[in-house]
Amino acid sequence: MKTIGMEIEDLIPHRDRMKLIGEIMDLDDQTAVTRSVVTPAWPTAGPAGVDPIVLIELAAQTAAICIGARRKRQGKKSASLGWIVGIKSADFLTDVVPLQAILHTRVRQLYGLESYSVFEGIVETGGDALARIQLQVFGEEQNGEAKKEP
Repeated sequence: MKTIGMEIEDLIPHRDRMKLIGEIMDLDDQTAVTRSVVTPAWPTAGPAGVDPIVLIELAAQTAAICIGARRKRQGKKSASLGWIVGIKSADFLTDVVPLQAILHTRVRQLYGLESYSVFEGIVETGGDALARIQLQVFGEEQNGEAKKEP
């Protein structure tokens, strides 16, 4: 796995408060693992931490890292293409994610056909699962560029 050496900002369009990923730990064409630290700047942050709904965005950004890196290796623009993400399922195993928690998010592509992919993700802290998420990604081309609407 380990095809790192790529900057997060080159792979996803997220910036400032909406860029939740701090580090890419592992990466290949089908899988990505990222590390993040929950901060008070994160969306939904309050005194106790953040709402676990934010973990969906964290899984989506990790999937975007995987897609962006694959596109970059293929010589395509990575972060410039927008994708529509659907939530196929999301199981939250916590009521709140504490501030300063170190999160590891792992996603893997389950399957893809033309411009449709399904990614499975898990977000953990200290070996404990916080969420299991399946995302549908539309617009991520598998073999060649996505077709544009007329």
